[in-house]
Amino acid sequence: MSPAPLPAELAGTLHLHVAFDWGDEIDLEQARRLVPAEVHTLPRRRRTPTSIAYRPAPLRFGLSPLPLELPEAGSVQAAAEATVFDFAAVSVALHVPFRLPPAGLTRLAGWLADPGPLIRAARAALEPLHRKLLPAVQSPSRRDDLSEEYVVFQVSAGGGVPSPDCLLAEHAAWLAGLVRLEAGPLSLEEVAEALRLRLRYSPDDLLVPDWAAAVLVDQDCEETLQTIEFANLQLLEFRHIDDRLDASVTAAYNLIHPLVRSWLPFWRSHARPLRALGELKVEANALVERTENVLKLVGDQYLARVYRLLSGRFHLAEWEQSIRRKLEVVEGVYRVVSDQAEHYRTEFLEVIVIVLILTELVVAFFRH
Repeated sequence: MSPAPLPAELAGTLHLHVAFDWGDEIDLEQARRLVPAEVHTLPRRRRTPTSIAYRPAPLRFGLSPLPLELPEAGSVQAAAEATVFDFAAVSVALHVPFRLPPAGLTRLAGWLADPGPLIRAARAALEPLHRKLLPAVQSPSRRDDLSEEYVVFQVSAGGGVPSPDCLLAEHAAWLAGLVRLEAGPLSLEEVAEALRLRLRYSPDDLLVPDWAAAVLVDQDCEETLQTIEFANLQLLEFRHIDDRLDASVTAAYNLIHPLVRSWLPFWRSHARPLRALGELKVEANALVERTENVLKLVGDQYLARVYRLLSGRFHLAEWEQSIRRKLEVVEGVYRVVSDQAEHYRTEFLEVIVIVLILTELVVAFFRH
């Protein structure tokens, strides 16, 4: 039997998620007073338990349609929205309906491998909202070189689209090209690796995620898209925390050397570095906890399995381990500085006692 061909045209939606970091924290209540927004709740189907929800719920802001120039699709107006979380991270979601031949979709995927134009467009669309919400952001900071993007090709099931079984068996190379954002041919090993992680809930739906993109064959899939968006946002925050810890660990090491050369007063020389290291520990731990706890996806529920697939592709566990190791380094430096402070303080008090004893002896000698 000959393989079922792909239809001449595929209908679906291109979802582009771009995440940015605005600072340490944002007061969502103040942000809502500054700019009208809706409290964003996780959409759910019957398979999604009520225990899975955002805590606290982020805010969603509508953005003006974003003009884009995409290969194969031409000039399009992308529907745009921004979701702002309490840990001052924001995700811009762009949605572009398409009707393209399979080869055209592959060429579009190859163009999306360089996301620079899309990142710049998303940042420009977000700039007016950022200016308005800036008073609600604590310790605002923004890096133009820090962003995280993810592409989802959502193909509507039916309408001549082969079944997921057929796609995986007979059009695996085409699927792999989409999730790898590769317009050229891939080796059999690369195809197998690209499609290694996948998930199906019903016989008619399919999710194949990779590092940069995913293919989603489904129609009622808003909860899946939001789980993908959140995992992409979490990857950005882990990268952000890791970068800050890299710089802070270097600074922490540099704190030790001046202390060795300092003499008097010992406790004052240690007060500033101890305070700085203590603040760093609290800040980094708080960032990790807020990022992990805003949406807990554990267990065997469908969304939890979607998250685990993405977590594996994004290597979130490895990022978290790196952050924990660096926090342990900071803790070690803190203990060293604290021990030095205690040691120097003890020595200083001993010197004072000796000086007092000598003073008393001298005074007693001259009196007699």
